[in-house]
Amino acid sequence: MSKPIRLFLIPALLLLLTASPMVNAKDKDDYRERAAKAAEAMTEIMNIPEGGIPEDLMAHAHAIAVIPHVVKGALGLGGQYGKGLVSHRDKNGRWSAPAFIDIGGGSFGLQLGVQATDLVLVFTNDAGFRGLLDGKLKLGADASVAAGPVGRKAEVGTDILLKSAVVAYSRSKGLFAGISLDGSVVTINDSANHAVYGKGISAQDILLNGRAQSNDVVAPFMRTLERYSPAMKRTSEN
Repeated sequence: MSKPIRLFLIPALLLLLTASPMVNAKDKDDYRERAAKAAEAMTEIMNIPEGGIPEDLMAHAHAIAVIPHVVKGALGLGGQYGKGLVSHRDKNGRWSAPAFIDIGGGSFGLQLGVQATDLVLVFTNDAGFRGLLDGKLKLGADASVAAGPVGRKAEVGTDILLKSAVVAYSRSKGLFAGISLDGSVVTINDSANHAVYGKGISAQDILLNGRAQSNDVVAPFMRTLERYSPAMKRTSEN
C-alpha cells in the first residue's frame, strides 16, 4: 500500500471509530427524552381533576403502553404516528423494563383541529399483549380494543375486561377521554431497544424473560409506572 493511500485511510478509519459512539450517545439522548415524555404524559393524565384512568384498572393491568404526542400523518393524508414505551407486569406484580414501541395507521380523533394527542393503552389480559411480542399488533383485529371508562375512582365493569383485551385513552389539548383505536398497528422498535439494552435483546427478553434491566434511560418511565400502578401480585382471576 502506497504512503498517500495510508495517509488517507488512517484518518478515515479514526473518524469512523470516533463517530459511532457520538451517534449512539445522540440516539440514547433521544430515547431518554422519549421515556421522560411518556412519564410526563402519564403523570398529567393521572392528575386530571375528576378524571384520569380508574385506579382499579391500573392496579390490575397486565401491561401498560404510553405513546406521547401522536401526530397526524404527513400532508394530512390520514393515519397517525407516534413513539412510546410499554411495560409488562409479571406474576409477582413487578413491572418489566419497558420496551420501545411505535404506533401507526388508523384514524383516532385528530380530525377536529387537533394536531397531536397522548395515548395510554391498558392491556387487560396477556392474550392481547402477547401478540405484540411477535413484532406487530393490529388493534381491533389481533386484539379487541375499546374506549376506557374515565374517573380515578370509577368502577371498571367486568364486561369491559372480558370483551376488550386493550382499553385505550387519549388526551388532546387538555381534553381527556377513552378512545377507539381500531385499525391502528403497534410495533416493536427493535433498533431503539438494541441501543438502550444491547444487541440481540428481543422484546420477549425485555418484557417476559427479565433479561433487560432498567437503566437511566428508562428510569423516569419506570418510576412513574410504579407510582400509579404499584406492584400487585396477579391471580388467575386478574
